[in-house]
Amino acid sequence: MSAVRQGFSSRIGFIFAAAGSAVGVGNIWGFPTQAAQNGGGAFLLVYLIMVVILAYPMLVAELTIGRLTKRNPVASLRALGDTAQWQKIGSLVGVLGILALSLILSFYAIISGWLVSFMAAPFFSLLGFERAASWLTEFSTSRNLIMMLIFLLLTIKVVGSGVTEGIERWSRRLMPLLFLLLLLMTAYILTLPGAMVGLEMYLVPDFSQVMNPDLIVSAMGQAFFSLSIGVCALMVYGSYLNSEENLPKTAAIVAGLDTSVAFLAGLLILPAMFVAQNNGVEIYTAEGSLKSSDTLVFTVLPSMFDGMGVAGSVLAIGFFALMVIAALTSAISMLEAPVNTLTEETTLPRNRAVWVVGGAVATVSAVIVFNFNSLFGLVVTLTTVYAQPLLALVFGLMLTWVLRRDRLLKEMQEGNPELMEGVFWKIWPWYVKFVCPLMMLLVFFY
Repeated sequence: MSAVRQGFSSRIGFIFAAAGSAVGVGNIWGFPTQAAQNGGGAFLLVYLIMVVILAYPMLVAELTIGRLTKRNPVASLRALGDTAQWQKIGSLVGVLGILALSLILSFYAIISGWLVSFMAAPFFSLLGFERAASWLTEFSTSRNLIMMLIFLLLTIKVVGSGVTEGIERWSRRLMPLLFLLLLLMTAYILTLPGAMVGLEMYLVPDFSQVMNPDLIVSAMGQAFFSLSIGVCALMVYGSYLNSEENLPKTAAIVAGLDTSVAFLAGLLILPAMFVAQNNGVEIYTAEGSLKSSDTLVFTVLPSMFDGMGVAGSVLAIGFFALMVIAALTSAISMLEAPVNTLTEETTLPRNRAVWVVGGAVATVSAVIVFNFNSLFGLVVTLTTVYAQPLLALVFGLMLTWVLRRDRLLKEMQEGNPELMEGVFWKIWPWYVKFVCPLMMLLVFFY
């Protein structure tokens, strides 16, 4: 086990890092796409409800597990039990969480490689290298493999530098830049013809769609995926958090920042879709379903940028730079959790562990690249739609059913001595213990 355990040097460093983990492609690509596919405002409404009633309570649980033991996810879950049987179950759940997270990173790196490609392509076009630009934007095995490796190498570089000098340092730089780019691009898109149609679709819910089972399940999955819940990423960040921090308040800030980015991304993407439609780009099929929903940001938006000349190239670079920043901040946390586990469960130093884990993820990603049609969608569905919510459910149950209540209360009172007198402690433990599992099971069966 590592002799000295690293941690975040400040509260703002943790908040930026945790928000960076939560803010990713799931917010800026996944959320607007899901909203456009599921009725716009109706999806937004259900998503916000899911964040409040399910995702936030589970986020508090995951951060609490990490800070309670200040160890890696496998050791943290193992330490919740007092008996050998529960400790074995905890270890198994931790391993499953790390495996699910690594699988998510394997497909996430492929998508992120596409983002790097589309960010670089306008540069080559402006310089007159059209052949290189075409290679970057056309789907091919070679493009997918090379750009995936480039993105993973960048992630490995940051994580290999450690928690304070790598993760915290870069999160404090990238997160403010992400918000600035998002605000500037949203303000510009809303001035273009056609944008108000998309804005109305996004902000005015069709209440007849709110109880659609597919919409509800999609909104729940999106809430868990966008907040990185259920796969140990925020658990390991919680283990780096000092004892003076108020966990419920800190979790609320992280959830609020993440949800704000998702909301702003919707303000950018949906109006941009209708700007593209106003420019002659087809975004919906004759049946009313979203055309190319899985590749929305790689088809519809570039078509809009292409019709805007040099200004469009600049916008394209800014937009995909925004996407790459979001992808990188999430990928960092995805790689950190298995690296942290490997270093603490073995004698392997960080600088070697990051290459071992990164190499394993790259190998799985390469297998997906070479078998894209059969594996990509399968891995995405198994990990984000099923594994994440179910693992989050198990984390919450272990915290509230397996861990002794006095230990839980003592940990929650760190940084919040008046916890017992507040509303949060009167509701949250039994809510995570009984209500969240029931609601999640009802949603799945529904």
